Amino acid sequence: MIIYRDIVSDDEFVSDAYPMREVGDVAYEIDCQTITIKEGADVDIGANPSAEEAQESLEEGTIQVNNVIHAFRLQETTFDKKSYMTYLKGYMKKLEAHLEKNPDFNMTEWKEKIKNFTKEKIVTKIDDYQFYTGESFNQDGMIALLNYREDGVTPYITLFKHGLREEKVVVTILVSGELQ
Repeated sequence: MIIYRDIVSDDEFVSDAYPMREVGDVAYEIDCQTITIKEGADVDIGANPSAEEAQESLEEGTIQVNNVIHAFRLQETTFDKKSYMTYLKGYMKKLEAHLEKNPDFNMTEWKEKIKNFTKEKIVTKIDDYQFYTGESFNQDGMIALLNYREDGVTPYITLFKHGLREEKVVVTILVSGELQ
């Protein structure tokens, strides 16, 4: 599995376990889902509730959350257009400094692509977005942008591709006391 971490805050933002697509060679869009989770511990004491009690227990203590936001403990924050543009200018300077370390990287082409992407996809639709920081709430790092597809129901998150670093994680499964 690959975990994608912010290059500034080192917060985890997503993994390759979620459907992702590259947009304009500068961003990823990650498809999300609204899921229902039960808060707290689920303790089964062996009693068999009546049908009415079973229905009530399903509803009580459950909440709906975005699966990516919940899994990576992203923290909601707020921006208006002016404050987001101020943030974005500073964040792009950090990305430039990071990308300059690679002498083969075409900075001129990237700057043009990122400018067009942010103008067309983000700035013109800024009021449609919700904003999320990583778990550390470091607002100097990546800000995830949550929006909904044309159907108005399907959520997706946009992340700047070059602001993420990939970290390969090996998952070991223990089955019946033996490593698999």
